[in-house]
Amino acid sequence: MVLLAARQVDAPIRLPAEVGHLVGDRDRVRGQRIELGEAAGTPRGAGRRADTIHRVDTILQRSTRIYLAGHTGLVGSAILRALHEAGYENLVVRDVSELDLTDQHATRRFFAQEKPEVVIVAAAKVGGILANWEQPWEFIFENLQIETNIIGEAHAAGVSKLVFLGSSCIYPREAPQPLREDYLLTGPLEETNRPYAIAKIAGIELCRSLDREYGADYLSLMPTNLYGPGDNYDLQTSHVLPALIRKFHEGKTADRPVRLWGSGAPRREFLYVDDVGRAVVFCLEHVHAADVPDGMLNVGCGEDLSIRELAALVQRVVGYDGPVEWDSSKPDGTPRKLMDVSRLRGLGWAPTVLLEDGIACAYEWYLENRA
Repeated sequence: MVLLAARQVDAPIRLPAEVGHLVGDRDRVRGQRIELGEAAGTPRGAGRRADTIHRVDTILQRSTRIYLAGHTGLVGSAILRALHEAGYENLVVRDVSELDLTDQHATRRFFAQEKPEVVIVAAAKVGGILANWEQPWEFIFENLQIETNIIGEAHAAGVSKLVFLGSSCIYPREAPQPLREDYLLTGPLEETNRPYAIAKIAGIELCRSLDREYGADYLSLMPTNLYGPGDNYDLQTSHVLPALIRKFHEGKTADRPVRLWGSGAPRREFLYVDDVGRAVVFCLEHVHAADVPDGMLNVGCGEDLSIRELAALVQRVVGYDGPVEWDSSKPDGTPRKLMDVSRLRGLGWAPTVLLEDGIACAYEWYLENRA
């Protein structure tokens, strides 16, 4: 992948390697900070403007022990592919039958036994509008359990670097567009997925608090709407793009009308999931949480389209030529969600897969695995 050139600026003072393993011991780390001349009580990176963010390569060996939580999901499987592609060899994964991440004691035992050096948190309970609306308790409770267990036990075990995957739904329903990272907590959330959004905001704050108090390097990434291989095509729990692929495919094979939720007016941004996988690897190698305001970056393509336009695009890729009906009695969700990705682009990352090409790949995967 071709990356933009990084700006050359002076690198900030960093804790030396011999201090990095002490992040679980607050008093000792604070003492080391003072010796390095850092003002007591001043968070690293506090007050930095977005336009002064710079890229500093991380010394990450291909043998670094990396734990990827949620490796079988849509996002996790893409991150796993990207890690393999980048040559990382010492990867630790567990599926839900081997490790229940909602169980704190089991998670603690896992960290004690496996001793990962880097952690990627892609594990989550996810779903579309219908699933979020019908299971608000499960979406907030299970996600809070997963986040507090992984992030808390990673901190207790002295994990030096962590990447937490959030969601674009953390931003206020009526926030200005495109959505900048500093719009977080500036207004009411979208009601249809508020419990899930609050859980993700809690994960961001867990990382931010550890960064500020203990000098951790725990970065939060907020991907836009993702799609691609391994997506969920269950119409009761899926997101909009895989649901459209399945509905148009079934309409084509059964020669029947396709009925879609809402008015089709809301606008959404979509990113092919392998692009976000490569973004995670890029951030592991080139971004420190302290170099980013609140340790948080949006991940997207910076372009959106209406759901009606998306439906027409999926219809063309699938080859359905029948009638399409819109049920305006069903909720639309947030009117628009377009991410401002200038921070991450400024650091040198950019997506590579065009939307129509990505939809074609996703449909091919669906035909081979789900149809």
